[in-house]
Amino acid sequence: MRLTLLFFISLLLFGAAEGLAQDTTEVVQDSVRLSKRDNKYGLRVGLDLAKPLRTALEDGYTGFEITADFRVSKRFYAALELGTEEKERNEENLNSVARGSYFKIGADFNAYDNWPGLNNSIFAGLRYGFATFEQDLVSYGIYTTDQSLQEFELREDPQTFEGLNASWIELMVGVKTELFNNLFLSLNVQLKRRISDTKPENFDNLYIPGFNRTYDESDFGVGYGYTISYLIPIFKR
Repeated sequence: MRLTLLFFISLLLFGAAEGLAQDTTEVVQDSVRLSKRDNKYGLRVGLDLAKPLRTALEDGYTGFEITADFRVSKRFYAALELGTEEKERNEENLNSVARGSYFKIGADFNAYDNWPGLNNSIFAGLRYGFATFEQDLVSYGIYTTDQSLQEFELREDPQTFEGLNASWIELMVGVKTELFNNLFLSLNVQLKRRISDTKPENFDNLYIPGFNRTYDESDFGVGYGYTISYLIPIFKR
């Protein structure tokens, strides 16, 4: 529900910005100046707002991610994300904590033709992700047939598994809206496929920073981002 709401908010902002641009083109005559505004090249840096929101609202989660992209041609952008996450998984028969850092590197393609003077985008991106992390196994349940005990006997035997890593490929699609001059708001959704991971002895990677939750029978994962960013113009074409 939260992701759906954020998506519709972004679409409304996107449409409002396009409507404003259309009105502007009717009264602005300097097409050369508009063309230059529409072709700014530079470094755009930002913050994924979804992770601080989760940190504030979700028990057992802490996360932070910065983003950056650089326009290399009319439609292509080189992109990078750096982040850290800590996630506690507290279930009836299992309590564990994963923490670590990650990076994602790749490129975005803008499939949208802007009105003159704006830099909105509907984009698709591809990333390679890599994480280094550790996991704490705090407590776990052991199945027992002893009728005098509960079905699962809870054991508290804390263990820390260090030096773990994982890699994945990520497909990203989203929209990016220029709210004000050089200030952007973006929403994206991500489909991930795990390539490799090192697993703890007699345990598994239940959560991988940057990749999110894992599943027993699948190498796929999902994610989303809600980013505010600022473009530092370097040159125009």
